[in-house]
This record gives sequence, structure tokens and C-alpha cells, in this order.
Amino acid sequence: MFKIRFTEEADDQFLRLHQSKDKKVQFKAIGKALAFMSADLRHPSLHTHKFDEMEFPFGGDVFESYAQNKTAGAYRIFWTYGPNKAEITILAITPHP
Repeated sequence: MFKIRFTEEADDQFLRLHQSKDKKVQFKAIGKALAFMSADLRHPSLHTHKFDEMEFPFGGDVFESYAQNKTAGAYRIFWTYGPNKAEITILAITPHP
């Protein structure tokens, strides 16, 4: 089990999704993905993989997990391990371009 932390940016993105009337499906998908991430980062529906195009400012690896798939503008969750053991930090929650 992992404790999930949010950067200020990711927390704002999650809150905006929650408050948006036309993003309820996306918000639900993000919540489900976060629950999977807390329990098992290797859950098959997450399609978690290292994201080489972004580097965490403190030198750690950044990973991408899917909240949605095969959907136009599908949402992705970008995260890194830490700062403490058994914790992950959500860096961003964004739609796939």
C-alpha cells in the first residue's frame, strides 16, 4: 500500500476536475486509478511506465499511469516515488494530447 501525496499543481487539477460538471466521468476515472495506485502500482489497467520526457526536479524518475484509455483526451497521472517510504507524489493530472 502506498500513501498518495499531491503537489500543489496536481491538487489544483484534481479539484478543478471535481468541480467541473462536464468532467464527472474523468473525475471518477481518476479516483479509481488513484485507488488502484494506492494498492498496486502494477495493476494492469494503469499501464504504468517510466516517462522519459520529464525529470523530477530532485533527480527521481517520473512515471505515467493511465486513468483512461482508448478515449479522446484520455487522462493521465504523472507521479514519482517519495518523498518517504511507501509514498508516491502525484505531479500532474492531465488529458493526453
